Amino acid sequence: MKNRLLLAALMAVAGAAFAAPVQHIEFWTFSMKPRFTPYFEDVVQRYEAANPGVKLEWVDFPWDIIQTKLVTRIVAGKPPALVNLNVPWAEEFARDGLLTPVDPLLGADRARYLQSALRDLSFSGKTYGFPMYSNVAVIAYNREIFRAAGIPHAPRNLDEQLAFARQIAQRTGKAGLCPALSKVDGLMLQQGLPVLAGGRAVFNTPAHVAFVAKLAETYRAGGLLKDGLFAEDNFPPAVEAYKSGRLGMLLAPPTALKRIQADAREVYAITDVAPAPLGPTGIADGGWLIHFGVPARVPAADLPGIGKFARFLTSDANQLEFARQASVFPASAQAANDPFFTAVPPNAGAAEKAVAAGAVSMPYSRTMYVAGIEDYDELRRALVKAVEAGVTGRQDIQQALNAAVAIWNRKLALIKSGSGLAIGHGLNRRPCLRLSPCPIARPDPDLLAVRDGQ
Repeated sequence: MKNRLLLAALMAVAGAAFAAPVQHIEFWTFSMKPRFTPYFEDVVQRYEAANPGVKLEWVDFPWDIIQTKLVTRIVAGKPPALVNLNVPWAEEFARDGLLTPVDPLLGADRARYLQSALRDLSFSGKTYGFPMYSNVAVIAYNREIFRAAGIPHAPRNLDEQLAFARQIAQRTGKAGLCPALSKVDGLMLQQGLPVLAGGRAVFNTPAHVAFVAKLAETYRAGGLLKDGLFAEDNFPPAVEAYKSGRLGMLLAPPTALKRIQADAREVYAITDVAPAPLGPTGIADGGWLIHFGVPARVPAADLPGIGKFARFLTSDANQLEFARQASVFPASAQAANDPFFTAVPPNAGAAEKAVAAGAVSMPYSRTMYVAGIEDYDELRRALVKAVEAGVTGRQDIQQALNAAVAIWNRKLALIKSGSGLAIGHGLNRRPCLRLSPCPIARPDPDLLAVRDGQ
């Protein structure tokens, strides 16, 4: 009897010794706790139950430190398997060799994701992430203000937005629109006006001058809300003006309609919603893709298992459930077409209409920003100041843009000559954090070639 027990124990030990090793997969998110703790814990439990040879570890960092944590772990040779990033961060990390292309890991599942999302994550012909979710802007408008101004429908392009804003000001004395002019570079790109070409600033062409002149005309007519018009974040004053009935149109993510419903029920009751105009580039306003990237220095042997989990993490079902909970839009084609997003229920209010309006624009959502330039925010501020001077009439538009172009090109020439203005590249670099909640714009040839969603 003792011998049989001893033999059984020895066989159990031997079996354990030859059992397949458990793969440990550590994945990082930013600013998901505590609201989405139940969601991610459920994802972990379901995956581990279906894959006994895998042990998952979910780590959540505040959004303002995750980049520094990631660089530190990559330098130490102990990166996580997957990390939550936005597109500007991913481009910067990919440019510095700190991310692993995921094309082989996407496999046949590549077709599940929205093509616009995959293009967002494509740099130098390689894909650097598994798309998870994004957002777009819709245009909310006050039906009573539109009626009083004699406007019969929602604006269909930027020219109509500005024309309607002037008409609202003329006939009602109220502002019509509050564009985010601190991100005027992104607005230019959406309108097909390049910011850079051949490594030089080019935003002083006749087309750019005409664009700023349209803004200036609307400003003089009182059509633009002046509350924080050129502030880094003018969304809060825009929302407050809309809730108080002082603003005819509001460009906002669909979640903002819930705030209006809670804070200003009378205004909400006379609010209608339409998809925001795409512009001549066919790009939707307000896109800001979040995804999971694979850091550099992850062992090659671990990649197949990491890819399998990443595909599960960003599956149609998981994206749909997260998007519903977070009030964002999924980046997978099937989830984005779910009736939750596309069907407008009977007697729907503006908030429900906003979800459907946003779903119309999601296939055209792109993250727009300027890539590859250190200290870009300094250059962007020079452009914003020039546009402000031209719009408000403090300076001739052409002269203001010429001066800003000269500033840009002096700085770009210094960076190109290696004067030390750039921080540097590679594993020893300090990450340049660009933490604006609103996208800035990238003069990417692929992005600017987009027409009618193609």
